[in-house]
Order: sequence, then structure tokens, then C-alpha cells
Amino acid sequence: MKYHTEKLPSGLSFRLAHIPGGEFRMGSEAGDKEAYDSEKPAHPVRLNDFYLGEFAVTQDLWEAVMGNNPSDFKGARRPVENVSWNDIQKDFLPKLNQLTGQNYRLPTEAEWEYAARGGTYWQTENYRYAGSDLLDQVGWYAENSGSETHEVGLLLPNALGLYDLSGNVWEWCEDQWHSDYKGAPNDGSAWVDRTDEGVYRVVRGGGWDILPPLCRAAYRGYGGPVTRYDLLGFRLALQGGG
Repeated sequence: MKYHTEKLPSGLSFRLAHIPGGEFRMGSEAGDKEAYDSEKPAHPVRLNDFYLGEFAVTQDLWEAVMGNNPSDFKGARRPVENVSWNDIQKDFLPKLNQLTGQNYRLPTEAEWEYAARGGTYWQTENYRYAGSDLLDQVGWYAENSGSETHEVGLLLPNALGLYDLSGNVWEWCEDQWHSDYKGAPNDGSAWVDRTDEGVYRVVRGGGWDILPPLCRAAYRGYGGPVTRYDLLGFRLALQGGG
């Protein structure tokens, strides 16, 4: 595995896993009886290399950047939650990038799904969840979470060394919500084509009180950009070559 490691002035460090670019079929195939219409049509997407956080952003990282902790379920190594899309884009990311000199951002929806499916391993693995067909192995959800979030990295990673992409908290993506994939970009970029304020944004991955079908790697959810909830967190992305 190749990683990008970042150390903040406070001494706290975090890292992102290198995700080699490639092509995959995003979404669910027509014959998948478990799939929702919003996951169709399945379509080829080609992505360049990028980096994605091996964990969701933790509370200690949020606090090191923002000086506060909005989470309901407190714990330094638990994912931060109760953060809106706007909180991340307008407050957290500018401050983090000022501290680091980097250009951290939210992942695009295509990047998120590609990584959850194992990147270049997607054809050979093609798991229902991120790293397994058994959700208990890789995710905290309604049946095993005890109705709370858990520290990141306690369950198994997927083939790319990424943890908790299924379950624990929903993860915000850059993209605006669309009810299906008709007209979706095929280059891995964020699908942002509306200018009206308040457009819903995509969330992926399920969370601690979510049932298994909604924790699948292909499932798509959404929320308003000002929505804060104890199920909503995020993961960092960074552009990067091989």
C-alpha cells in the first residue's frame, strides 16, 4: 500500500491511501433485484489516481482543525458526525488546507464508489459491501452497532486498505443529488450541474442504525447541504498520481 501522511502543527497526523486509477462499472446492473432505480443505469467510469482517507475524519482531527467537537457520540477516534456539507466545505476544508498547504476535498461520488468496490480489484472481488459480502466483517450497522458509532479501523479493511466505508456513518460526497445515473459524467468528476441554493448532496455508505441493503457499496442516499445528524460524517480526498 502507498499512503500520503499529513502531520498538523498540533502534532496530530492522518493518512490517505493511494487509489490507482482505472475503469469500473458504477451503479447496479438491471438484473440486480436488491438495487434501487437511483443506482441505475450501470455505466463505465474511468478515473485517474487519487488518495482517499483510510478512515472517516475522526473527532480528534476535526477538533485539531476547528477547535470544537459537534459529535453526539464522543470519542477521539470515533468518526466526527453532526457535520453538514456546508460545515465541511465552507469551514473545515479551508482551515485544513490553510494549515497543510494541500488541497483536501470531499471525494466525488464516483471516487467513493470506486474505492468502496476495491478500485482495480472490483472485477475479481465485486463484494456487496466495501470489502466483504458479510457486513458484520466490515461495517457497524443496525444489528451490531449497539445504537452508536464506533472507533474507526476496528473491523476489516477492503482490498485498498480502507476502513468503515460500509456502516458507522454516512459519508458526504461532492456531488449534487440526481435521481438516477442518466447523464452522469464518465470521468470520475463530481456531478454538479445546478446553481440553485440548497440542492441535495450525495451521501454514501450507510451508518450505525441502517439496515444492510442501504450499506451496500452501490447504494446512494442524499441530504440537504445544511443537514446535521449523528449519522453524517465524511472522508477526505486528495488528487495524486501513482
